Amino acid sequence: MNLNRRSLIASTVSAAALSQFAMANMFADESASGKRRFTIDLRWGSIGVKANQNEAIELAEKHGFESVAASPQALAALTDDENAELLAELKRRKLVWGSSGLPVQFREDEARFKKDLAELPRLAAALQRAGVDRMGTWIMPGHDDLTYLENFKQHASRLREIAKVLQNHGLRFGLEYVGTPTLRHGRRYSFVHTMKETAELHEAIGVSNMGFVLDTWHWYTAGETADDIRSLDAKQIVGCDLNDAPTGIPIDEQLDNRRELPVATGVIDTKSFVQALIDVGYDGPVRAEPFNQALNRMDNDPACAAVSKALHAAVSL
Repeated sequence: MNLNRRSLIASTVSAAALSQFAMANMFADESASGKRRFTIDLRWGSIGVKANQNEAIELAEKHGFESVAASPQALAALTDDENAELLAELKRRKLVWGSSGLPVQFREDEARFKKDLAELPRLAAALQRAGVDRMGTWIMPGHDDLTYLENFKQHASRLREIAKVLQNHGLRFGLEYVGTPTLRHGRRYSFVHTMKETAELHEAIGVSNMGFVLDTWHWYTAGETADDIRSLDAKQIVGCDLNDAPTGIPIDEQLDNRRELPVATGVIDTKSFVQALIDVGYDGPVRAEPFNQALNRMDNDPACAAVSKALHAAVSL
């Protein structure tokens, strides 16, 4: 959930973006409910895999993924011809883009925020050129200096500026609330950590491309249900992470960086979560973010194979 790991499509989009949208339909069931429309996604930085964008695309095809995360920095470094070649390669391998992480540090001082924000239009334009239409980030659930209201106002102000830039480049912007109680306990002031509070932050931001990044881990630790997910429209869900939790640990004692691969333990009700995604017609990327030490020690191929196997098992429930 950091920068390295961790409006709908604009009315006028590039040919590349239209191609990306058409490719996504390969995974969409347009005729009936009950079939998944989301893609099994490789977000390689979240599973400890060391790779560049091209290598990640190769790994995604090799290990049965259907989409792959997009690096805004890598895409911005390409010429138009190189971008076209990359999109052709993506199509040849029968893959589509998942989403991109937010390349703006908005949690620190104003100078750092402004510096990163100034670079965002260039990076967002590169994503739009490549046909990427989703970006997400996460919300720290507490602060040592800012009260809830002070923190809320700062988040709304800064995220509004970000959201406007992304909207201008056809990108939907998802916020991931962090439900883990132990992360709040170490902070003086608690902050947004539930779906409802995140919706309130969306409203305060007031830009129409806002949405959610859902995570089974935070859904579980926040005490939420499948009906909470069903209360959303599919267009409100920008990204989704599947993880499981260690056994024998109460929710209030679970540690955010000690997770398990999807359906590894059965502590989290992944079946209900996935069924709710299907019920609302979610059509974006589903990936893993376990922060698992054993997984991080693996080489690239076995790590990708293990994650692909876990995700396929989760969505087949």
